[in-house]
Order: sequence, then structure tokens, then C-alpha cells
Amino acid sequence: MPELPEVETMRRGILPILGCRITSAERPACTRRPILLQPRIDAFDRRVRDRVVVNVGRRGKRVTIHLDDSQTIVIEPRMTGLVLLAEPPTTDHLRLRLNLSAGSTKSSRPNESTGAGESTGSTDLGGPIDQLLFWDRRGLGTVRLLHPAEMASMVDAKLGADALCITAEQLRENLGSSRRAIKVALLDQAAVAGIGNLYAAEILFLAGIDPRTRCDKLSRVQWQRIQECTLNVLEDAIEHEGSTLSDGTYRNALNTEGSYQNHHRVYDRADVPCGRCGKANIRRIVQAQRSTFFCPICQRKSGLHETVTIR
Repeated sequence: MPELPEVETMRRGILPILGCRITSAERPACTRRPILLQPRIDAFDRRVRDRVVVNVGRRGKRVTIHLDDSQTIVIEPRMTGLVLLAEPPTTDHLRLRLNLSAGSTKSSRPNESTGAGESTGSTDLGGPIDQLLFWDRRGLGTVRLLHPAEMASMVDAKLGADALCITAEQLRENLGSSRRAIKVALLDQAAVAGIGNLYAAEILFLAGIDPRTRCDKLSRVQWQRIQECTLNVLEDAIEHEGSTLSDGTYRNALNTEGSYQNHHRVYDRADVPCGRCGKANIRRIVQAQRSTFFCPICQRKSGLHETVTIR
């Protein structure tokens, strides 16, 4: 965590910083494990000071903040990082503060009708937007300030097509000859950007595909189902502002929980009866040192079980 839906929720949540001018960058005093910040804070502050935010994007599991001189601030939350407009969960794990000129007083929220979350469903922050925070409990996240050539080589060149945009044919071309299990392969960010452990399990359950199936054994029809279910699962999770798991770490930009955890079909539901077939309990196995959850009846290595329907 967080994966594409959580990072996309962060992106949409900080859209009010568009048009704001960065007045300074600070690295708050922190006794915890330091995050990777490139360049060092004095150079970082010098390069972003007086720059205007012209776009807020996302590349896979990274938030990208584009400045008016073509530099990009790339924030990779990794395990426990949060990008916030509101006050952080604790002050001990605050890693970076961008001080901003006065901006909007509203925070944009995802909306099904627009799909982009641009200025819909606002939430009053009680005042002008004057700061952007990066908070990270475990200190595994990274913040980089990149010139265009660095962005191309360090980020874009290492990531595949975004999981919200990738086609079935691209998935098959990127992974179809692999001997890896499909669940493991979907985590390969160079093949498809944004899918992590949680959503890979949910996608394959919806598609009715056994997570242990080798990629080179999948048919074109199965790749099409995976692509369709990827879009269905990720869009649904974004609508619910991501998943806040039992540790409570993930929050949106306003420091409130997501709700997609209430809609998980298999993830973290080992030994719970399958909600689709009702004939088997969800199983947990380990693949590539990560937990995988699936239904042994609904998810077959060959054929499509009668319980599986693609919406």
C-alpha cells in the first residue's frame, strides 16, 4: 500500500494546489528514519521557490507535481506515505512541507460522472490552501525534483502503460510469454503500472482466473477479461477513495479513511466463505513472498466457472 486507487485519490485530493505558487520548501525536524529526498533540502528549496504549480498528475503509484519551469516533483508514497492538505496523523513522521501562496478553499473529490475528480464534490478545509505535506510513518517513501530528461529516464522509461489505460493486447504483449504466475506478473510495474498485491487479487477473482496460472497459458479471452476487470476494480476503488486497512495508515488528502476495504471480495478474507459461489472458503497462499487470496471454485486454471460474470 498504497496502490493506484490510493495514489489517484491523493492526486485528486490535492488538485486545489493548481495555480498556487511555492513560497518555500522545508524538511521538518524528524528523529525517525529519513526518507530519500533529492536534491538536498537547500537545493530543493532553491529550485522550487517562486515556481507555480501548473499540473498535478500521476504515474503508476507516484504523484507528479508539475511546475511552470518544466521541473516535476515526484512523490512515491510506497508503504505508508501520504500526500496531504490537512494536518497529518502525527507530527513525528512529517517529512516535507511545501509552503504555498493562497489557493482554493475547496478540496476536489472523485466523482463518477467526471471520472477525473476535477472540482467536484468539494469539502471545505476551513481556509485557504497554504501548504502541501508529505507524511510517512515508515520512512520508505521518496521525493525527487526532476528535470524533464531525468523524468523521462528515471520514471517514464521504467514504467509500463498505466493500469487504467492499458489494453488487453498490450497486457498480452507485455506478459503473454512469461512463465510467471499471473498474480506475480501483474505486480511488474514495467509491464503495467499501478497494480499492487491487493488489487491484483481482487482483479483475478473478478475475472475468474486462478492466480497461479502461468501467463503463457492464458488465452486471448482471458487477457481480455483481466483487462476489463482491472478497469472495473480500479475505477470502483477510486470511487470509494481507496482502501484503508486494519493498520489505519492510508488516508486521503484530508486525512480521512477510504472505504473500498468494505467491498473487498477476497483480499485478507482467508477462511471466509466466498461471497460469489458460497461453496468454498477463500484461500490464502504465498506467491513471491506476498499473500494471495482466491476462491478455489470460482477461480479455475482452465475454463470459466458458471458463477463468474463480467459486468
